[in-house]
Amino acid sequence: MPATPHRELARPLASLMLITFNQQHSVAEAIRGALSQTWSPLEILISDDASSDDTFAVAQQCVREYAGPHAVRLYRNETNLGISAHLSALAARASGEMLFVAAGDDISMPERCERVMNAWLDSGKRYDLIATDLRDLDADGNLHDVMTVTDLSAYHSFDDWSRNRPHVVGAAHAWARRLFTEFGPMEPGIYGEDQIMVFRAIMSGGAFTLREPLVQYRRGGLSRKRRWRTPADFVARIKLANVNGTGETRQLQRDADRVGAGDAMRALLAKKAAREDYVAAVFSDRPLSRKLAMLMSASSVSAGFRIRMFVYATCPWLMSPFFFVKWHLRA
Repeated sequence: MPATPHRELARPLASLMLITFNQQHSVAEAIRGALSQTWSPLEILISDDASSDDTFAVAQQCVREYAGPHAVRLYRNETNLGISAHLSALAARASGEMLFVAAGDDISMPERCERVMNAWLDSGKRYDLIATDLRDLDADGNLHDVMTVTDLSAYHSFDDWSRNRPHVVGAAHAWARRLFTEFGPMEPGIYGEDQIMVFRAIMSGGAFTLREPLVQYRRGGLSRKRRWRTPADFVARIKLANVNGTGETRQLQRDADRVGAGDAMRALLAKKAAREDYVAAVFSDRPLSRKLAMLMSASSVSAGFRIRMFVYATCPWLMSPFFFVKWHLRA
């Protein structure tokens, strides 16, 4: 795309926020993708979330060897923050007008920031979020098909978003800084921030999808289908997922209240919130009698869901034969 005068005269600072956690085998490629960006001015913030492997050491080596034009800053959290709190902390440190999200197991194409920034400038800095398509990257580094995401330019209101939630992948998002200025940091404990940020953008300046695969998205992490060896593994995952779900619910509700859509959001999320409240209660330290009472009285939650969660919470050992057979059949 040829340069236009406004691009030549005013090239705003962009920030690429690369978060890592226990990704020692892929983080070097991710950092090289960040450092290869053609957009300038660009600051690159690389932050490790208290990894227990050599991820931070690999990142240090990559930064030491870099001699290019971009400003690079490297951080390491003393304790694990989780995705939402980690991104919020980096957003507070970033200085750019647009904040690009990157993960330690994905690869940004060299032209990613430039193509997105040019699209944003062409819009008159209108959009608060720009998404792109992605390329499927397997664990061995082989590229597969293009992964398309929802055309966000068709979303203009709460009704649009609530009627048909968009399919989005946060690893290929760029956010306008004003999303944090207006809405504040994200609730801790959320590992799927993409719907939250898309909702914020739709309810403010709008969102746009650039139909170019500018991120190689590695299979694995949250997108991987997990196999549970024991009921205890599965129960731990249920609890973690519920922390994420309740955090997302609170955040969406808080953001909706801010833009005058609080009642509509409460109605939309009522069933989801009821399930999350039930899970939190049945996995708590409450006496068995109280949990039995909730099993019988939580009429806003389906009976099948109530029974399953009650069994997992009170007598998970009943499921041991099922997990044993399932694990060995897949092995």
